[in-house]
Amino acid sequence: MRFSDRLAEVGSRIEDTLDGLLSSEVLAQEIIRPQRLLDAMRYSTLGGGKRLRPFLFVETARLCGGEPDHGAYRAAAALEMIHCYSLVHDDLPAMDDDDLRRGKPTTHKAFDEATAILAGDGLLTYAFDVIADPATHADPAIRADLTLGLARAAGHGGMAGGQILDLSAEGRSLSAEEITLLQAMKTGALIRFGCEGGAVHAGASAEERARLKNFGEIIGRAFQLADDLLDVTASEADMGKKTGKDAEQGKATLVGLYGVEESRVRLDALVTGAREILAPYGDRADILIAAAEFIAERTH
Repeated sequence: MRFSDRLAEVGSRIEDTLDGLLSSEVLAQEIIRPQRLLDAMRYSTLGGGKRLRPFLFVETARLCGGEPDHGAYRAAAALEMIHCYSLVHDDLPAMDDDDLRRGKPTTHKAFDEATAILAGDGLLTYAFDVIADPATHADPAIRADLTLGLARAAGHGGMAGGQILDLSAEGRSLSAEEITLLQAMKTGALIRFGCEGGAVHAGASAEERARLKNFGEIIGRAFQLADDLLDVTASEADMGKKTGKDAEQGKATLVGLYGVEESRVRLDALVTGAREILAPYGDRADILIAAAEFIAERTH
């Protein structure tokens, strides 16, 4: 199957999974699901995005254990909830102050700031509800491993920590090592979990987990470098959000440090490294290698 077809197929299943999880059905131990909050959570999660992080989860699970089951899609959907919550909060006036996301008004513009904050809170919390549910995996040890991994990728030692480093770096000159560190946390941590988490769900060996974690780290770096290049070279219409904000806000990026051409050379080198890591899998890794190439070559 071609990469684009597989991406669309997995994305459609993730959308259906999220739609079902974010229904009005009240679960055991819940009291009610307030409609306005649910609407905001659905608005910020459904109907947009490439679903790249859950795609990586599903495809690494496939690589390690065959056809992913419904539980793998639930775990991947939980990862996407974390990503979407981070976008809702990142767009707030106190953070990046964006009015547009995925070509439509950001959640705080479509609703209000308080509702957007609570929608992010709801998605963050619900992600761990989904991961911990026996429907996600029959083995409680694997569910615990996934919960721990996702928490550490999303928390103060991962994405949230990277966000505060990014905010504190505005208007300051950082070294390449400092920029790489904050980007590995802010952007790379969830991508890395997507790759390692799929292996965890499939019951992969420690060696496989380490290899796929390494793959995730490299493509996480590639994703951020490509994103920073697009912020400089792409139009707002292509991106579905405002571009040129990194320079406007004085953000530290590798593109700002190296320039566009050198950054493209470094991006190609990261994709080459990703291919080399997956070489032991042969043709079985073709979809994941294509994903690494897509990350580097995307135009939005």
